[in-house]
Amino acid sequence: MAYNVVTLGGDGIGPEVMAQGVRVLEAVSKPLGIEWNIEDIPCGGKFYLEHGSRDWPEGSEEKCKAADMILLGAVGWPDPNTKGPVTMKNGKMAGYSAVIGNRTKLDLFANVRPVKLYEGVQHRVHGKHKQVWSPGQVDMVIVRENTEGLYAGMGGKLSPGGTTEVATDVRVITRRGSEQVIRHSFELCKRRNKGAPRDGKLRVTAIVKDNVLHGDHLFRDLFFEIGEEYPEIEKETAIVDAYTQWLVSEPERYDVCVATNMFGDIVTDLASVLQGGMGMAASANVGTKHGMFEPIHGSSPGDTGKDRLNPIATVISVKEGLDWLAGQKGDDTLAKAADAIDQAVVELLKKGAPLTVDLVGADKAAKCSEVGAALAELAVSKLD
Repeated sequence: MAYNVVTLGGDGIGPEVMAQGVRVLEAVSKPLGIEWNIEDIPCGGKFYLEHGSRDWPEGSEEKCKAADMILLGAVGWPDPNTKGPVTMKNGKMAGYSAVIGNRTKLDLFANVRPVKLYEGVQHRVHGKHKQVWSPGQVDMVIVRENTEGLYAGMGGKLSPGGTTEVATDVRVITRRGSEQVIRHSFELCKRRNKGAPRDGKLRVTAIVKDNVLHGDHLFRDLFFEIGEEYPEIEKETAIVDAYTQWLVSEPERYDVCVATNMFGDIVTDLASVLQGGMGMAASANVGTKHGMFEPIHGSSPGDTGKDRLNPIATVISVKEGLDWLAGQKGDDTLAKAADAIDQAVVELLKKGAPLTVDLVGADKAAKCSEVGAALAELAVSKLD
């Protein structure tokens, strides 16, 4: 039986990195006898400019709901008439339907972002590559609530006389939304069974601003209430502004972290620096029934068609999708494919070539497609 996959390449470099993710998926699946029905659905700003009413085709919502797994590239395209991204008539960025729409309609309440520094990856600082953080000392997962908070869509603008004078965005924190993402974080900590690199302790850290915000009082209280069910796991909170400097100065103290939507969005982009940049940062949007997997980077419209940016975050996202689907379907073959991809990424990074410009600089840079081809070949070799 074939599994159904929807791919949402999106805008800019999205289709380019998606092509390499699918390339690796198909390569590692064939020797294992895993079959896929893959349907690509166009979406994003360019689609909206071309069609004028929707940011993806009619029926896309139903196809995503029916899929066993969704893979997303990146969305966002510059509006030719403004300085911002293409925006639909409803005020939402074109690409909203594929990203936030899927998250809310499919109840993908947990955005799971692994933050791991692989051996061989350096950090680009002051325009040069150098080793700042050490492999083995950066290995955490940040879980971001994915369906409410400042992304709940409550708010608006007041524009008397046609000039916007007031704009509001309401931050919504609910008991249900908080409970499910907090519980997911504790269960993830149990499954990982790694502990923080510094001391090996299983630990979940709640990232909050509970010295100011009412919503974080609720989130914090529920965190400790649910945490009582997991006596083997250490519980702590960190105020978000202080957390950002601890994240950079001592990432080895963290195992699993959980945050509300906007805080999680911001700190995971910062955390990507620890692992070598956005080109290494993957994510999983998961609920109880559905899953969508994507790199956290943007669409980088200026790099469209240049075959130069890093597909590894997309490939790792495919690996995350396979792991998740293996658990959903009880299919160990999918887990074997995921493990082969993981081993391929480890070996390629340790070897140091071929890699893209963000990891090795312009003089040594390989093409996006060359990295994808190398990972596909390595992944197949790991099945022997």
